[in-house]
Parts: sequence; C-alpha cells; structure tokens
Amino acid sequence: MRTTRINLLPTLIILTATALLAACGGGSGTPATPPGATAAGEGTTPHVDLFTAADLKLGEIDPVMVEQGEKIYDVKCQACHSKGPNRVVGPGWEGVSKRREPAWIMNMIVHTDAMLSTDAEAQKLFEECLVRMPNQNLSHDEARQMLEFMRTL
Repeated sequence: MRTTRINLLPTLIILTATALLAACGGGSGTPATPPGATAAGEGTTPHVDLFTAADLKLGEIDPVMVEQGEKIYDVKCQACHSKGPNRVVGPGWEGVSKRREPAWIMNMIVHTDAMLSTDAEAQKLFEECLVRMPNQNLSHDEARQMLEFMRTL
C-alpha cells in the first residue's frame, strides 16, 4: 500500500499545479476589471441617470424629512463626516447646501461611483480626502431626506 501512495504523489502534485495555473486565468495580458467598472483608459463610464435641477423641487424645509435624514446620517455617514465644518475622513457638512447645488449633492449620495469617475469637484474631494466614498446604496427617497437634513446644517 505504501508503494501506491508514493506513485500517486507525483500525479497528485501535477494535477494540483495544473488546476492552480488554470484557476489563475487566461493570458490575455490585460488586467481584469470588477463588474460595473471600466478599465483604465477606456474613457467611458457606466450609464446612470444623474439628477438635474429640474428633478428636485425644494421648498420650505420639511422637519419630518430632516429627522429621517439625520437618522440615516447617524447610521451611515457620521463615521466619516461631521455635522460641522471639520473633516473627519470626508468633508464636514456644515454649509454644504450653500457650497453645492442640490442635484450635485443628490448625485454624490446616490451615484457615488459615477460622480467620482466623471465629476471634477468630486475627484478633487477624493484627492484631498484620499479615501473613496463608499456607495451606501441609499434610495432616492433616502437621499432626498439626507439632502433635507444637510440643508439645516
């Protein structure tokens, strides 16, 4: 029985090595890109329907939406953003609705990846903060509540 194991060992090693090499991928020479991302130099971005000023109807501040937006902030945003002017990881939010257009804020919340790929101001913030803002997968309604909360800061 010992002889059988010794004879199978080289075969097992060859099969394992072959399987590992095959799992490493082909030899196309180009690095793989994650789903939904574009390869460097392609110059294209995934199509998204960005918000425009016409999409947003802002009136008086809605206290119910502000409360909901603050709850979302407490859960998903406060680790990186302060309510004041100081930067934590990302920029502070005080006065953000005066510095940025509402559609820009909504797009940054909902379409984070597209904004970081195409918007010069978003790219500038990324360069300053050195950390890519993660997409929090908020709905349009949740983003609108966040915007309403930001309008109070």
